[in-house]
Amino acid sequence: MTIRVILADDQQMLLDALSLFLDNEKDIEIVGTATDGRAVQELYALLRPDVVVMGVCMPGMNGIELTRRLVAEYPRVKVIALSIFSHKQHVLGMLSAGASAYVIKENPGSELICALRAVMKGQKYLCMDVVDVVANHGGYNAMEIPNLGSREREVLQLLAEGGTSPVIAKRLFISTGTVDVHRRNIMRKLDLHSVAELTKYAVRNGLTYV
Repeated sequence: MTIRVILADDQQMLLDALSLFLDNEKDIEIVGTATDGRAVQELYALLRPDVVVMGVCMPGMNGIELTRRLVAEYPRVKVIALSIFSHKQHVLGMLSAGASAYVIKENPGSELICALRAVMKGQKYLCMDVVDVVANHGGYNAMEIPNLGSREREVLQLLAEGGTSPVIAKRLFISTGTVDVHRRNIMRKLDLHSVAELTKYAVRNGLTYV
């Protein structure tokens, strides 16, 4: 059986290299690539692949939020996290969101092939760099952002990436006033008082790479 795959990462050069590498495997087919989180959503709805190889830090929508949404809407999807980070907030965040595997970018080729074949058998796969992270934190404990809804997490990421209220409103198809309400609610819930503090919080919790 051929494993149909979407590759998603913010680095186009990495996508090109992985596509060339995986093309040599007879049981793996790359059906699409994307560098933006929202583009991944559209591609998945159109192509319905078996696996999405997902960069943790992407513009538009980060890998943790995107994984959470894909798994909720398409329970059969398999997500493999791909990241330069082995920090617990990224690893546990992706796994608690529903990812089946986690691979570090440092040497992703052979690891990624193993991960693809493992998840298609219904198995979990962790590269050696993150095994201890998971073991030391009691397994896949949820790394949720307290009290924030999905729209608030989106607004938080876009604020952290430098988006103004009008820009965010246009991106999310909501009014500027609604963005401002979300921003105030986020600050109240997280007990933060400036965009700078929100940015630090988003980076620390793996919502953005800024």
